[in-house]
Amino acid sequence: MSGNDRAADVHTLVVDDEQEVADAYALRLRGYCDVETVYSGEAALSAVADTSVDIILLDRHMPGMSGDDVLSELAECGYYGRVVMVTAVDPGIEVLDMPFDDYLCKPVEREDVRAVIDQQRRILAYETLGKYFGAEAKRAVLKAELDSTKHREHERFVEVAERAERLEARARRLLTDDAIFAQFDDINRGET
Repeated sequence: MSGNDRAADVHTLVVDDEQEVADAYALRLRGYCDVETVYSGEAALSAVADTSVDIILLDRHMPGMSGDDVLSELAECGYYGRVVMVTAVDPGIEVLDMPFDDYLCKPVEREDVRAVIDQQRRILAYETLGKYFGAEAKRAVLKAELDSTKHREHERFVEVAERAERLEARARRLLTDDAIFAQFDDINRGET
Protein backbone atom coordinates (compact mmCIF):
# COMPACT_ATOMS: atom_id res chain seq x y z
CA MET A 1 0.00 0.00 0.00
CA SER A 2 1.49 3.33 -1.02
CA GLY A 3 1.76 6.32 1.28
CA ASN A 4 -1.08 8.07 -0.59
CA ASP A 5 -3.41 5.10 -0.44
CA ARG A 6 -6.39 5.83 1.79
CA ALA A 7 -8.02 2.41 1.63
CA ALA A 8 -7.13 2.21 5.32
CA ASP A 9 -9.68 5.01 5.91
CA VAL A 10 -12.53 3.05 4.32
CA HIS A 11 -15.05 1.69 6.83
CA THR A 12 -15.95 -1.81 5.59
CA LEU A 13 -18.55 -4.17 7.03
CA VAL A 14 -18.33 -7.91 6.29
CA VAL A 15 -21.67 -9.70 6.71
CA ASP A 16 -21.86 -13.50 6.58
CA ASP A 17 -23.72 -15.98 8.77
CA GLU A 18 -20.75 -18.36 8.57
CA GLN A 19 -18.41 -16.87 11.15
CA GLU A 20 -15.32 -18.56 9.69
CA VAL A 21 -16.04 -17.11 6.24
CA ALA A 22 -16.69 -13.59 7.54
CA ASP A 23 -13.56 -13.73 9.68
CA ALA A 24 -11.50 -15.00 6.73
CA TYR A 25 -12.57 -12.03 4.58
CA ALA A 26 -11.90 -9.66 7.47
CA LEU A 27 -8.43 -11.19 7.86
CA ARG A 28 -7.77 -10.59 4.14
CA LEU A 29 -8.70 -6.92 4.67
CA ARG A 30 -6.92 -6.39 8.00
CA GLY A 31 -4.33 -3.66 7.64
CA TYR A 32 -5.81 -2.67 4.28
CA CYS A 33 -9.00 -0.98 5.47
CA ASP A 34 -11.00 -0.46 8.64
CA VAL A 35 -13.02 -3.68 8.84
CA GLU A 36 -15.81 -4.92 11.09
CA THR A 37 -17.60 -8.26 10.92
CA VAL A 38 -21.15 -9.26 11.80
CA TYR A 39 -22.85 -12.61 11.38
CA SER A 40 -26.48 -11.82 10.54
CA GLY A 41 -28.62 -9.47 8.50
CA GLU A 42 -30.08 -7.92 11.63
CA ALA A 43 -26.60 -7.21 13.00
CA ALA A 44 -25.64 -5.65 9.67
CA LEU A 45 -28.53 -3.19 9.82
CA SER A 46 -27.67 -2.35 13.42
CA ALA A 47 -24.01 -1.74 12.51
CA VAL A 48 -25.02 0.55 9.63
CA ALA A 49 -27.36 2.50 11.93
CA ASP A 50 -24.68 2.88 14.60
CA THR A 51 -21.61 3.78 12.51
CA SER A 52 -20.61 5.29 9.20
CA VAL A 53 -20.11 2.29 6.92
CA ASP A 54 -18.71 3.01 3.45
CA ILE A 55 -18.73 -0.47 1.92
CA ILE A 56 -20.65 -3.60 2.85
CA LEU A 57 -19.53 -7.06 1.74
CA LEU A 58 -22.82 -8.97 2.02
CA ASP A 59 -23.64 -12.66 1.80
CA ARG A 60 -26.94 -13.41 0.06
CA HIS A 61 -27.94 -16.68 1.69
CA MET A 62 -28.32 -16.28 5.45
CA PRO A 63 -30.93 -17.68 7.83
CA GLY A 64 -33.44 -15.21 9.21
CA MET A 65 -32.80 -12.01 7.32
CA SER A 66 -31.20 -12.85 3.98
CA GLY A 67 -28.79 -10.62 2.11
CA ASP A 68 -31.61 -9.80 -0.30
CA ASP A 69 -33.72 -8.63 2.66
CA VAL A 70 -30.81 -6.54 3.97
CA LEU A 71 -30.48 -4.90 0.55
CA SER A 72 -34.17 -3.96 0.61
CA GLU A 73 -33.90 -2.52 4.12
CA LEU A 74 -30.76 -0.54 3.19
CA ALA A 75 -32.56 0.94 0.18
CA GLU A 76 -35.58 1.84 2.33
CA CYS A 77 -33.51 3.58 5.00
CA GLY A 78 -31.48 5.54 2.42
CA TYR A 79 -28.10 3.91 3.11
CA TYR A 80 -25.40 6.00 1.47
CA GLY A 81 -22.53 3.68 0.68
CA ARG A 82 -21.64 0.79 -1.60
CA VAL A 83 -22.81 -2.83 -1.33
CA VAL A 84 -20.92 -5.78 -2.78
CA MET A 85 -22.59 -9.16 -2.72
CA VAL A 86 -19.99 -11.82 -1.85
CA THR A 87 -21.84 -15.07 -2.11
CA ALA A 88 -21.93 -18.67 -3.30
CA VAL A 89 -25.43 -18.11 -4.73
CA ASP A 90 -25.22 -18.15 -8.50
CA PRO A 91 -26.79 -14.98 -9.87
CA GLY A 92 -30.02 -15.26 -11.82
CA ILE A 93 -32.07 -12.75 -13.77
CA GLU A 94 -33.50 -11.44 -10.46
CA VAL A 95 -30.23 -9.60 -9.77
CA LEU A 96 -31.25 -7.01 -12.37
CA ASP A 97 -33.69 -5.56 -9.83
CA MET A 98 -31.40 -5.76 -6.79
CA PRO A 99 -29.77 -2.56 -5.48
CA PHE A 100 -26.18 -3.78 -5.09
CA ASP A 101 -23.07 -2.28 -6.66
CA ASP A 102 -20.97 -5.38 -7.42
CA TYR A 103 -21.33 -9.17 -7.20
CA LEU A 104 -18.53 -11.58 -6.39
CA CYS A 105 -18.95 -15.35 -6.41
CA LYS A 106 -17.21 -17.25 -3.60
CA PRO A 107 -14.48 -18.12 -3.08
CA VAL A 108 -12.85 -14.71 -3.53
CA GLU A 109 -9.09 -14.31 -3.47
CA ARG A 110 -7.38 -11.74 -1.25
CA GLU A 111 -6.33 -9.58 -4.22
CA ASP A 112 -9.86 -9.53 -5.61
CA VAL A 113 -11.54 -8.55 -2.34
CA ARG A 114 -8.99 -5.77 -1.86
CA ALA A 115 -9.40 -4.62 -5.47
CA VAL A 116 -13.19 -4.42 -5.10
CA ILE A 117 -12.81 -2.39 -1.89
CA ASP A 118 -10.51 0.05 -3.68
CA GLN A 119 -12.80 0.29 -6.71
CA GLN A 120 -15.90 0.90 -4.61
CA ARG A 121 -13.98 3.42 -2.44
CA ARG A 122 -13.15 5.42 -5.56
CA ILE A 123 -16.72 5.33 -6.83
CA LEU A 124 -18.10 6.41 -3.44
CA ALA A 125 -15.44 9.13 -3.17
CA TYR A 126 -16.42 10.67 -6.51
CA GLU A 127 -20.16 10.36 -5.80
CA THR A 128 -19.60 12.09 -2.47
CA LEU A 129 -17.40 14.71 -4.09
CA GLY A 130 -20.17 15.52 -6.58
CA LYS A 131 -22.73 15.88 -3.79
CA TYR A 132 -20.29 18.05 -1.83
CA PHE A 133 -19.61 20.35 -4.80
CA GLY A 134 -23.36 20.78 -5.33
CA ALA A 135 -24.01 21.67 -1.69
CA GLU A 136 -20.87 23.80 -1.35
CA ALA A 137 -21.62 25.79 -4.53
CA LYS A 138 -25.01 26.78 -3.11
CA ARG A 139 -23.51 27.66 0.24
CA ALA A 140 -20.62 29.63 -1.28
CA VAL A 141 -22.76 31.74 -3.62
CA LEU A 142 -25.27 32.58 -0.91
CA LYS A 143 -22.50 33.43 1.52
CA ALA A 144 -20.99 35.77 -1.06
CA GLU A 145 -24.27 37.40 -2.04
CA LEU A 146 -26.26 37.65 1.18
CA ASP A 147 -25.70 39.56 4.38
CA SER A 148 -24.07 37.21 6.90
CA THR A 149 -26.96 37.66 9.34
CA LYS A 150 -29.46 36.38 6.76
CA HIS A 151 -27.66 33.14 5.96
CA ARG A 152 -26.68 32.37 9.56
CA GLU A 153 -30.32 32.73 10.66
CA HIS A 154 -31.83 30.81 7.76
CA GLU A 155 -32.47 27.19 8.78
CA ARG A 156 -32.13 25.78 5.26
CA PHE A 157 -28.82 27.59 4.70
CA VAL A 158 -27.45 26.14 7.94
CA GLU A 159 -28.59 22.64 6.90
CA VAL A 160 -26.83 22.94 3.53
CA ALA A 161 -23.66 24.26 5.16
CA GLU A 162 -23.60 21.39 7.67
CA ARG A 163 -24.29 18.85 4.91
CA ALA A 164 -21.44 20.31 2.85
CA GLU A 165 -19.09 19.95 5.83
CA ARG A 166 -20.04 16.29 6.34
CA LEU A 167 -19.70 15.50 2.64
CA GLU A 168 -16.35 17.27 2.43
CA ALA A 169 -14.98 15.32 5.40
CA ARG A 170 -16.11 12.01 3.91
CA ALA A 171 -14.80 12.83 0.42
CA ARG A 172 -11.42 13.89 1.82
CA ARG A 173 -11.26 10.66 3.84
CA LEU A 174 -12.01 8.53 0.77
CA LEU A 175 -9.94 10.35 -1.87
CA THR A 176 -6.25 9.64 -2.42
CA ASP A 177 -5.65 13.09 -3.91
CA ASP A 178 -7.55 16.05 -2.56
CA ALA A 179 -6.09 18.68 -4.93
CA ILE A 180 -9.49 18.88 -6.61
CA PHE A 181 -10.78 20.80 -3.58
CA ALA A 182 -8.37 23.65 -4.30
CA GLN A 183 -9.58 23.76 -7.91
CA PHE A 184 -13.17 24.10 -6.68
CA ASP A 185 -12.19 26.89 -4.28
CA ASP A 186 -10.41 28.79 -7.08
CA ILE A 187 -13.73 29.46 -8.88
CA ASN A 188 -15.32 32.82 -8.08
CA ARG A 189 -19.01 32.22 -7.38
CA GLY A 190 -20.05 35.74 -6.41
CA GLU A 191 -18.92 39.16 -5.34
CA THR A 192 -16.46 39.26 -2.45
